[in-house]
Amino acid sequence: MPVHELIPLRDLQSCCAPLTRAPLSAENAASLASSLKAIAAPARLRILSMIAAHADGEACVCDLTEPLGLSQPTVSHHLRVLVDAGFLEREKRGTWAFFRVADGAMESLTGILGS
Repeated sequence: MPVHELIPLRDLQSCCAPLTRAPLSAENAASLASSLKAIAAPARLRILSMIAAHADGEACVCDLTEPLGLSQPTVSHHLRVLVDAGFLEREKRGTWAFFRVADGAMESLTGILGS
């Protein structure tokens, strides 16, 4: 089975018409499936929600571990998956990394899935 390169979510919308307007190519379907798989985990959906609802719209691992009840390495893994899929952006500040929902990520997803 060939490994498909993940197209970031923001780029996927620019190359793909909404599902209801035109069939997806095999390559774009594989990439979209990878993006959807990235948010299919309950912990990742909670992370997206927690970051989006956070006071500043951003959070670091230290803000997420206790509310999620997960270890720091596990939360970091989930954050990396969400960054790689294009749902989150990461900004390093000193020794900490802060995460925020990527500009247009949710709109891109609803645009592809919508009419």
